[in-house]
Amino acid sequence: MKNIVVLDGYALNPGDLDWAPLKALGNVTIYDRTPAGQVAERAKDAHILLTNKAIVSAETIKNLPFLEYIGVMATGYNVVDIPAATARKIPVTNVPAYSTASVAQLTFALILEWCHHTGMHADSVRAGEWAASKDFSYWKTPLTELEGLTLGIVGLGQIGQAVAKIALAFGMKVIAYHKHPERDKMEGVTFVDLATCFREADIVSLHCPLNQENREFVNAALLHTMKKTAFLVNTSRGPLIQEADLAEALREGIIAGAGLDVLSTEPPAADHPLTTAPGTIITPHIAWATQAARSRLMRVAVENVEKYLHGERQNTINKIQ
Repeated sequence: MKNIVVLDGYALNPGDLDWAPLKALGNVTIYDRTPAGQVAERAKDAHILLTNKAIVSAETIKNLPFLEYIGVMATGYNVVDIPAATARKIPVTNVPAYSTASVAQLTFALILEWCHHTGMHADSVRAGEWAASKDFSYWKTPLTELEGLTLGIVGLGQIGQAVAKIALAFGMKVIAYHKHPERDKMEGVTFVDLATCFREADIVSLHCPLNQENREFVNAALLHTMKKTAFLVNTSRGPLIQEADLAEALREGIIAGAGLDVLSTEPPAADHPLTTAPGTIITPHIAWATQAARSRLMRVAVENVEKYLHGERQNTINKIQ
C-alpha cells in the first residue's frame, strides 16, 4: 500500500469530519500542523503527500525519493513548487470551487456588519444600554441601506458571480472589472475598467487570484480614488492589498472602512497596522471554513487521490508528459 502523509490536517478537520475514506486508500499519517523545518523529515517516506498551507518547496521535492503525487487541500496551489513537481513528473492536484457559496456568504456577512454594526449594537444591549434607554430605539452609528448602492467586484469568476447574485437580490447596482468580460458576461453586471470600478463603487469586493501582476495593486494611489464613504472587502488573498497604505487610508478617512478575511501574513503579527485601524472588520480567514465547504473539500481531495491510484486524473494542475 502507498504511504500517504497529510502535513497539516487540523484546519480542514479539527475533529468534526472523518478521515476514514482517506485511511482506506493506504498507510495514512496525519499531522495537525507541520513547521517548515519538519516538512522534509515527515514526508521522507511518502508516496502521496497532502498539504493545505504547508510549503512543499523545490528543495523538498528534490529530496523526497518516493514522492509520486502531491494533493493540495485547497483551491490555491502556490504552496507547491509546480515546476519542480512537473520536472519530477509528479502530478499536483487541487480542489476547485468547493467554497464558492461559503465565501460569497462571508463577503456579505462583512458587508452587512458594516451596514448595521450588529455586533456593536448587540454588545450595547448586553451592557444594559437598551434597558436604560429613554427611547424604544437607538443606534450608535449611522446605518446603511444597500438598495441602490453600487457594488464593484474585481474578478467575476465563480465566487464573484455568486457575490453579484446576492448583490442584485439586495437591489444593488453591480459593476465589475474582469479579464474575460465576454466569456463571463452576466445579466445585471456592467463591466468597467479598474479605475472606474474603484471610483464609482460604494463597496469594492476583491475576488481575484493572486499573481505577480496584481500583488499589492490596491495601494495608496488607488485608494485615494475611492469615495470617502466607500467600504473595501477582501475575502480573496491578503497580498492583493498594500496593507500599510490601507491602514493609513483608514486612519486619514480616505475611505470609510474595510472588511477583511485575509491578510498578507497569517496569523498576523500582534502589532499588525490593520488590526487597530479605524473602520476595520477583520475575521481570521474563515470564509472557506463552513462545515459544508470543508466536507466538500475533504471529499474531493480524497477522490483526487483515489482517481490517481486507479490510473486516472482529476483536478490536476500541471501537465505531465
